[in-house]
Amino acid sequence: MSRPRKQVHLAAHFPGVNNTTVWADPRSGSQIDFASFRHLAATAERGKFDFFFLAEGLRLRELKGRVHDLDVVGRPESLTVLSALAAVTTRLGLAGTVNATFNEPYELARRLATLDHLSDGRAAWNIVTTSDAFTGENFRRGGFLDRADRYSRAAEFLQLARELWDSWRQDAVVADPASGAFVRPDGITPVRHDGAQFDVSGTFNVPRGPQGHPVIIQAGDSGEGREFAASTADVIFSRHGTLHEGQAFYRDVKGRMARYGRAEDRLKILPATTFALGDTEEDAAENAAEIRRRQVGPQTAIAFLEQVWGRDMSAYDPDGPLPDVDPDLSGGVSAGRVPLGDRAEVAAKWRALADEKKLSIRELVIEVTGRQNFVGTPASVAARIDEFVQSDAADGFILVPHLTPGGLDDFVDHVVPLLQERGVFRADYTGTTLRDHLGIPMPGG
Repeated sequence: MSRPRKQVHLAAHFPGVNNTTVWADPRSGSQIDFASFRHLAATAERGKFDFFFLAEGLRLRELKGRVHDLDVVGRPESLTVLSALAAVTTRLGLAGTVNATFNEPYELARRLATLDHLSDGRAAWNIVTTSDAFTGENFRRGGFLDRADRYSRAAEFLQLARELWDSWRQDAVVADPASGAFVRPDGITPVRHDGAQFDVSGTFNVPRGPQGHPVIIQAGDSGEGREFAASTADVIFSRHGTLHEGQAFYRDVKGRMARYGRAEDRLKILPATTFALGDTEEDAAENAAEIRRRQVGPQTAIAFLEQVWGRDMSAYDPDGPLPDVDPDLSGGVSAGRVPLGDRAEVAAKWRALADEKKLSIRELVIEVTGRQNFVGTPASVAARIDEFVQSDAADGFILVPHLTPGGLDDFVDHVVPLLQERGVFRADYTGTTLRDHLGIPMPGG
């Protein structure tokens, strides 16, 4: 007997970490004006998306000792923005990336529980970690945390946050017509936690939220990250863009869940993806190529090269050949960016690719730093997304548009209706909380 067709899950990512936004496009707007956040969130809710997703940047990145951030001018704090969006949306989930390395469990659990109440059960936390001392300089503890300790701290952080959320029973608050409300004396359990990372003894001061716990999202592709997601996350934000890679990742992560007593449908795998649409396949391909060229301008191309080569490359023509100079592996010129991998290996691969395809520096960077995952007409893109989900390469996708804030409009107007016609995407919301949208029960359910 064939299984029922899986439903596609979709989320909207507000660009803000990498060289995604095409700022030269006249339709590109502010990345800090609340109107931009509101526009993208409204579009996602009009498209019946599961949630709106914000990344995090705790420090502007530097190149050769100077501020050089390729995408943003300022990064507003995620939970503040999401709290404001809770007032202008009604069903859309609100997901914020918050770092477990540079926050404390009691304080962050309180902020997340507050967002869950303000939004009537639509809060989500994308839990990330870092061992980056450059970012850590903005915090009292600095870059003290060894890379090997990142996930042990995150796991204990999440465990303690859940203890705090669970310390209020659902019936702890009792309405009283005379006094308004009161707390049952037996409705709150004091929290006593003595662990390797945290020592907390006290009473949580926010009632249990509508979802019990906010939805937990995790982004990590290492073995530790996959294990962490399989053991405790509700959603994993992955980066695998091809069907084969997606299926392998899907099998691996879902296959780890049984050892933690978890059913596979308790975790949704949602890769980040980009798209380029056109009236014909040829138009879409041309549009995709133009977007990539505008995302990787001359300055950006040289910046990526310098990140790998570890030396000043500004004297070279970005539209010329890769220079015949070896990387300087003794140090680096870029700070705050996620490493592209072992720089010697990356440089060797880049040089081999440039030689094979006769690529200029800029063409090389365009080739190696990503491409649109879904390129085609609305019909072919809808079919391809459906194929990924039905073949267990993903449970859905987190869409990253190349324009702020209107880059999602065409997708919602032209692709979403075709997914609905296929019967694999909701015509309307059937629940009120983010857990309802994702089909993930409350804790203990």
